[in-house]
Amino acid sequence: MEHAIDEVAPAVEPTANYMMRTHCDPHEDMFTLREKGPLVRILGDASTQLGKGYVWQALGYDVVRKILGDHENFTTRPRLTEAEAERTTNGEDVPMAPQFVGQISTYDPPEHTRLRRMLTPEFTVRRIRRLEPAIQELIDERLDEVEAEGKPADVQGLFADPVGGGVLCELLGIPRDDRNEFIRRIRRNVDLSRGFKARAADSAAFNQYLLGLITRQRKDPDDGFLGMLVREHGDNVTDDELKGLCTALLLGGVETVAGMLGFGVLALLDNPEQKQLLFEGREQADRVVNELLRYLSPVQQPNPRMALRDVVVGGQLIKAGDYVLCSILMANRDEALTPNPNVLDARRPPVSDVGFGHGIHYCIGAAIARSVLRMAYQSLWQRFPGLRLAVSNDEVKLRNAFIDCPDQLPVTW
Repeated sequence: MEHAIDEVAPAVEPTANYMMRTHCDPHEDMFTLREKGPLVRILGDASTQLGKGYVWQALGYDVVRKILGDHENFTTRPRLTEAEAERTTNGEDVPMAPQFVGQISTYDPPEHTRLRRMLTPEFTVRRIRRLEPAIQELIDERLDEVEAEGKPADVQGLFADPVGGGVLCELLGIPRDDRNEFIRRIRRNVDLSRGFKARAADSAAFNQYLLGLITRQRKDPDDGFLGMLVREHGDNVTDDELKGLCTALLLGGVETVAGMLGFGVLALLDNPEQKQLLFEGREQADRVVNELLRYLSPVQQPNPRMALRDVVVGGQLIKAGDYVLCSILMANRDEALTPNPNVLDARRPPVSDVGFGHGIHYCIGAAIARSVLRMAYQSLWQRFPGLRLAVSNDEVKLRNAFIDCPDQLPVTW
C-alpha cells in the first residue's frame, strides 16, 4: 500500500536523445534513465514546453498503466497557460481551446463519454468486416505499385504510407480523387522538420477541407463514418466537434499504421521465424501482430497527463498541476509485463500490454488497426516471399515526426 510522501524526488536531466528510437528499439538512454526508477522527475525540453521546469517520466509498466487508467486523478486536457492549469486543479471548468475541440483524446468525462459513444458503432467487428474487402483492394493496389517500381523499391513510401492513409480515408469517406493530396497534408502537418508557419498553413487548409466535407455530409449523408455521425447525432454534435473527431482519428491513425507497417517489416526481417507464424493460421497471425504491437509501440508517448490533485504513484508524490509523460514503448519492454521483453516472440503467453493505451482513452480503432496490419503483412510476403532489405539496417533512417516511422525502406526480392 502506498503512503503519502511529503517531498518529491530530485529531478534529473536526461540526454537530449533519450526519446530517439534506435532501429526497432528504445534508445539505450531510456534504459539508463529507467535504472533510476520506474517514475523519474526530469528536466529538459519537454519540461520547458509544459511550463513547470520539470515533468515526470513514467517508464515502468505498472506506473504507466496506473496513470493511463486513472482519469479521476489525471487529465489529458491541454492547458495553454499556468493560470488555466491552476484553475483546473482548483476544480474550475476551463473551456477547451478552439484548436482542440472534438479531439477526443484531450477530453475528460462526461464530454469524453458523450463523444466516445458516438464513435463506438463505427468500430464494431461487423463494420470492420464490411471494410475488409476495400482494405484488401487497397493493399493489392499498393503491392502492384511496388512491383511496378522494380528493385529496389521503397516499401515505406509505396506501401506502408499509402495503406496507413488509405484505410482512414476509406473509413471517413474521403473521395478517392482527394486522397493523395489529403494524405500529403496530414504527413506535412506532423513533419517536425518543417517550420511552424508552414505546418500551420497546411493545418488550416486541412481544416477547411474537413469543414467542406462535413457541410456536404450534412446535406447528403452517405454510409461512411461522417454520414453515420450526421444521421445519428447531427443535432448533438457541432461542425467543430466533427472536424476534431476526424482530425484525431487521422493524426492518430495514419502515421501509427504506417509506422507499424514499416517497423514491422524491419522486425520480421530480423526475426524470420516469427514471420513464418503469419501463415500458420489466423490465431497465430493475430499473435504475431499483437507481439509486434507490444515490441514496437510506434506511439512512444501519448498525450501528457496533468495531475488534478496531489497523488502518490509508485512511491512518488506527484503534485497537483504536475505533468507526466508515459512511455508506452518502455512500459511494453518491462519485465514486470513479460519475461525477456526485448525479444520478439509471438509464442509468449498473451499479455495486457499498453500498445493501444489503457483506460478511457484506449485506442478506439485498435481492432481495425490489427486487421489492417495482419492483412498487410500477410499480403506483402505472399507477393514477395524473398523480400529483404536493399540496404543495411544502419542506413534506415527515421522521420522527424510526432509518431516514429522509417523515412524510407528500400527492399528487394
